[in-house]
Amino acid sequence: MTMRRIAVMTGGGDAPGMNPAIRAVVRTASAAGIEVYGIRQAYSGLLAGDFERLTSRDVSGIIQRGGTFLQTARNKEFMTTQGQKRGLRRLNEHGIEGLVVIGGDGSLRGALALHTLGFPVVGVPGSIDNDIYGTSMSIGVDTALNTILDAIDKLRDTASSHERCFLLEVMGRNSGYLATIGGIMGGAEFVIVPERTMTLEEVGQALEDAYMRGKSHAMGVIAEGATLKINEIAEYLENHEVGFEVRMTVLGHMLRGGSPSGFDRLLATRLGVAATECLLAGEFGVMVGLQGRDVGTVSLEDATTKAHIVSEEYLEMAKMLAK
Repeated sequence: MTMRRIAVMTGGGDAPGMNPAIRAVVRTASAAGIEVYGIRQAYSGLLAGDFERLTSRDVSGIIQRGGTFLQTARNKEFMTTQGQKRGLRRLNEHGIEGLVVIGGDGSLRGALALHTLGFPVVGVPGSIDNDIYGTSMSIGVDTALNTILDAIDKLRDTASSHERCFLLEVMGRNSGYLATIGGIMGGAEFVIVPERTMTLEEVGQALEDAYMRGKSHAMGVIAEGATLKINEIAEYLENHEVGFEVRMTVLGHMLRGGSPSGFDRLLATRLGVAATECLLAGEFGVMVGLQGRDVGTVSLEDATTKAHIVSEEYLEMAKMLAK
């Protein structure tokens, strides 16, 4: 069957690079003579029937913009079988014959649900946490890492001026990728992630050792999902003499914003093109991802049921280089 009309949506937490991915989907499909519709506010917009025709001109000037111009939202109704069937009905009512879903784990589970109901769907991984199985990098990760590195560099300037230790909390509810790689690139004295436990005593000892070695400042990077929380670390260090004054900085949603990096623009474009080509070639129920240097596919079931965790190599590297 030759497709005549497809749709694209962005779901879950926004990630820098989603706009370039939308642009790639629209222009790839348009070049093949296929109509494209954007679904606003993800599954909420799907259930509400909020569809908008997109042409190549409609996606001009968005490649450099952060966030997603289609917007995103979380929707509990779509988690139910009834909601999923209503979403399928909306797609059929608008004559949509294929769907590209750009987003994280929850969005891809929604895509899998539609695929299970028999609808042609292809997923694109967009998550700054880099926690999606089947791709070595998700859209938005590189830009978020650059934001972390910029913050560490600036905090180090003030930390060395005052002989302080800065604790920097970054996103990463279940994955410590951002904290680990950010810590390696920023020269942190320690990183604390969900994948590996660290005691308060070990944190204190690491900072005391750094002070005794003559360091004028120190830096610790903590993933938000780690067992040890930034407040309790700060309180412990304030009550135990480690040589440094302690200050806290939480980047939070700053990591989701900003113009996508060159890497993210290219990655998003490659994945958007590949996802559209999969739909047009009749390859459904898959997620496109970066596998090595090439773009490949993995089943949506594997992408949403298997874990993508920080490699032991990176965790050991972060620990070794902090000496």
